[in-house]
Amino acid sequence: MTALNINQLRLQNQYLAHQRFTKPADIVRWLGAVQAQDYSGAKWALGQRLKGATDKIIEKAFTNGDIIRTHVLRPTWHFVAPEDLRWMLDLTAKRIRMHTATRLRFMELNDAIFTKCAVIITRLLEGGKQLARTDIAEALKQGGIPTNEQRFVHIMMELELQQLICSGGREGKQLTYALFDERVPKAPVFSKDEALATLAERYFTAHGPATLQDYTWWSGLTVADAKLGLEMAKEKFVSVEQNRAVYWIARNSDIETSRSSSAYLLPNYDEYIVSYKDRSSVIKEKDMSKADPRGTIFNHTLIIGEKVTGIWKREITKKALEIEIFPFRPLSKAAEASVNAAAGRYRRFLGLKELKLTIKA
Repeated sequence: MTALNINQLRLQNQYLAHQRFTKPADIVRWLGAVQAQDYSGAKWALGQRLKGATDKIIEKAFTNGDIIRTHVLRPTWHFVAPEDLRWMLDLTAKRIRMHTATRLRFMELNDAIFTKCAVIITRLLEGGKQLARTDIAEALKQGGIPTNEQRFVHIMMELELQQLICSGGREGKQLTYALFDERVPKAPVFSKDEALATLAERYFTAHGPATLQDYTWWSGLTVADAKLGLEMAKEKFVSVEQNRAVYWIARNSDIETSRSSSAYLLPNYDEYIVSYKDRSSVIKEKDMSKADPRGTIFNHTLIIGEKVTGIWKREITKKALEIEIFPFRPLSKAAEASVNAAAGRYRRFLGLKELKLTIKA
């Protein structure tokens, strides 16, 4: 088989290189889940993968509950399609609790406290109400439950994992919570094997070429469960040995790709980077510390020629988008033109009139 152009295939399969969908829920469903602890960044991550997307379109989908933001997979927020949320949480909640168990003990949070919180919050939200975290924290405090920042975060995460609460719409600039059963439709119950096979199929179809190690990182599953899921779904994929690793990709993928010179202003935690344990294909080793001293590449990244070639910062006012680009090395005139095009797309996505783009030497 032809050697895989790993990065270009990922750009294609994640619908960054070209767009197929117009609805936010469709791209979220395609990707399985989209990391979303930075809410505005996650909206832009979806926007780049949709035809004609605007911030308002994605905000409306979120407000209407077409996409839900909650803790699932690894212990962080993700966007998920509502019909997928129940079976995903059934599959991954236990693993997430293993990651948080030590912190819960340190903060003296236990089942009795969670039960008390559940009663207070259910009474507070029932009837379709959606309330900001400050209102909920105050209600818990009035109920005799201390809620400093971290304690509140872990209380709410546990109640998300229990499928009691999930994201509501926004109240001004504040995110809200709603009752899970009032916002997430009933759905067929998956067996564990069905859930494992479905999640593996979603990941490798939308994120391939990828390795089992990549999938284990992204899903938060044990190696054994990740391997079992891939085994049950593998008839839909082919494997290719390359760079001393085994990559899996959908059988119907068009692997004859050409290298891309397009520029992408990816937000922090974008799936093009964060959904792979091994990120060496997308960044040169010498550039890693420039992209993120932590070695995680969780900053806003500039992609040119399929690789991370810089980072960027933004400031958004009522009328203008201001972007500063910090390339790792001087950009060619063609690259600068691509960056200008990418910045213009972001401006249009936000619905702003003015763009100020600065490329730092």
